[in-house]
Amino acid sequence: MNLSRREFLNVLGAASAAGFGLGRWAEADAASAQAGLYDLPAFGNVSLLHLTDCHAQLRPLHHREPSVNLGVGVLAGQLPHRVGEALLQSLGVPAGSAAAHAFTHLDFEAAARRYGRVGGFAHLATLVKRLRADRPGALLLDGGDTWQGSATALWTQGQDMVEACQLLGVDVMTGHWEFTHGMQRVQTLVEGELKAGRRIDFVAQNVKTTDFGDPVFAPFVLREVNGVPCAVIGQAFPYTPIANPRHLVADWSFGIQEENLQAVIDEARRRGAQVVVLLSHNGMDVDLKLAGRVRGLDAIFGGHTHDGLPMAIPVKNGGGTTLVTNAGSHGKFLGVMDFAVRGGRVADFRYRLLPVFANQLPADPEMDALIARLRRPFEARLAEPLAVTDGLLYRRGNFNGSWDQLICDALRAVRGADIAFSPGFRWGGSLLPGEVITREALMDQLAITYPQATLTEMTGATIKTVLEDVADNLFNPDPYYQQGGDMVRVGGLSYSLTPGAAMGRRIDDLRLNGRPLDADRTYRVAGWAPVAEEAARAGHPPIWDVVETWLKAQGGRVAPRQIETPRLIGVAGDPGLAA
Repeated sequence: MNLSRREFLNVLGAASAAGFGLGRWAEADAASAQAGLYDLPAFGNVSLLHLTDCHAQLRPLHHREPSVNLGVGVLAGQLPHRVGEALLQSLGVPAGSAAAHAFTHLDFEAAARRYGRVGGFAHLATLVKRLRADRPGALLLDGGDTWQGSATALWTQGQDMVEACQLLGVDVMTGHWEFTHGMQRVQTLVEGELKAGRRIDFVAQNVKTTDFGDPVFAPFVLREVNGVPCAVIGQAFPYTPIANPRHLVADWSFGIQEENLQAVIDEARRRGAQVVVLLSHNGMDVDLKLAGRVRGLDAIFGGHTHDGLPMAIPVKNGGGTTLVTNAGSHGKFLGVMDFAVRGGRVADFRYRLLPVFANQLPADPEMDALIARLRRPFEARLAEPLAVTDGLLYRRGNFNGSWDQLICDALRAVRGADIAFSPGFRWGGSLLPGEVITREALMDQLAITYPQATLTEMTGATIKTVLEDVADNLFNPDPYYQQGGDMVRVGGLSYSLTPGAAMGRRIDDLRLNGRPLDADRTYRVAGWAPVAEEAARAGHPPIWDVVETWLKAQGGRVAPRQIETPRLIGVAGDPGLAA
């Protein structure tokens, strides 16, 4: 989707009005900062607040944004595929400001020490209450990836996050990693816990039974905001059975289901909805394409790709224009969409994406107390120190991060492998040099319901095929064929990658210890998070045991990781690649 010059200037105008005067509040006390940075005048008569991809992070954390976010096809170099200085220039944000820290990876360590941690449900709760005080009836939408990503969410099967979201005031949610708790657990929470106490509606128009195609969840919910009927349609992650184990959702089908979505939009309009939005976990590229192909959506509140963009991108379609947004991840941002609805339709809007700086928002006492109660049974296990990191540990971007490299290094050493693969997951916080790697910090990178660490013999030809397949999922020029996370992380293996090449021709020059990989030779490959059901029954050790073993053998300190990334071809000067 290419913006016209006029549309791009409108986007920049929205950005300049989106709270980018953050620098003046950087050194303020919490009360002064709250009165400035988070003082958004109310607008219109319908307000929707949006968070997504918090990955079960109840407490503040550091989180580094990507230095590599390559787009392909018509989206090459377009938002959201701009990083670092190129992104700041697009937004008109000054380098070194709090906004620059929030939206980019630039000078991350120094900026993180200056501006402090981000997110945390107690601080988020304070912001939600403040915004709702000026916006009566505002709905809080949760885009999913909420019940997974921490040790406590794993150990309580999502119960801690359900209770926290109910107290936060979430009204409507959809899902992705939620489904990795299994069908029965999801149904138990959706039909029981989410309807008990403060109700949360779980919506997903694209999840059907595999036998008769019946809806598993409500496709949408109709809520009134200040007398205006508003429909929130759910779009769960379309490729859940591919990106995650199929056996966990064996009786359910997913997919984008564009035609069904159009029918649901039309039904919501027939039932009187004057505002219709999609709460999506498609990923932003898919949402941008989808917005141009369906009619009747006022906005898409997107998730999955963790893109923190402080503007709504307008996309034209046969019915008018749809605004596409994405609210980042890890509780680091809160989106605020204010609609002015007149004559039964949206006439105007204001959109902001607010960074949640924990030291500029006082913790909400009630949420603080709930988090303390939820964590109390696990505190000793969570706090156990495993090592101290001498280098920055982060995970975010198309290729290896230093956390990913640590995991690959541990897999190769403990499992005696030639090569290690680690999934292209985006979730997990960052640790600054000198910080302690606790069990909690480690589990923030590894906490899933299928944690088996495998050891497999593969030929060089098979290894290339695996890399080609993952590369196509990431770099297929048609967003509808982009089926998951980022590129698989690789330890011990070097290769070149041409993102713009045809399928099956992107990977080349594979080398192990400097020597070309032999297509016919067999290599020992360690990995984790297998999607095959039989792997769960094969007695493989969980990945956290493997990495803990390695950490405890490091003598108390972990040296900075030498990050192994592919040699990229054909992307010189791309604004999605930091210099």
